[in-house]
Amino acid sequence: MPQPASARELDILLAEDNEFDVHVTVAAFRDAKTPNRIHCVSDGEAAIAFLKRTGEHSRAPRPDLILLDLNLPKLDGFEVLEAIKADPSLRNIPVVMVSGNIQDGDIRRAYELQVSSFLMKPREVDEYFAAIRSLKELWFHAAAHAPKPDSPT
Repeated sequence: MPQPASARELDILLAEDNEFDVHVTVAAFRDAKTPNRIHCVSDGEAAIAFLKRTGEHSRAPRPDLILLDLNLPKLDGFEVLEAIKADPSLRNIPVVMVSGNIQDGDIRRAYELQVSSFLMKPREVDEYFAAIRSLKELWFHAAAHAPKPDSPT
């Protein structure tokens, strides 16, 4: 029988280049009832290295959830999402794309690339914190998580 999500620590990959947004996101996850570890990278190349466990990320855990900023340096969020969905070993990891600067067609393109959800960053800090906490409640307490490849299904 699958292990309930709350019975094990969840790993979250946060791909975000804005230090303030990293701080707010980490703070919003801090009081989760489910133990969690947030792993932060600040650009798209580092996100791919983390996921593929290359270079300095050779011992990285497979994340249970990816929070992916759309406007990352080196490789943008769309390029990272495309790489995730093209890799059979990564494609079932839920990806939440996050952006405060959305252009026409961004949300449609993200869903066409199979993003799990798209979070528009509110301009006010309190609203952003509340949005991240709502996301945490959904993914930690209501949603069933995809099993990791090395765990029973």
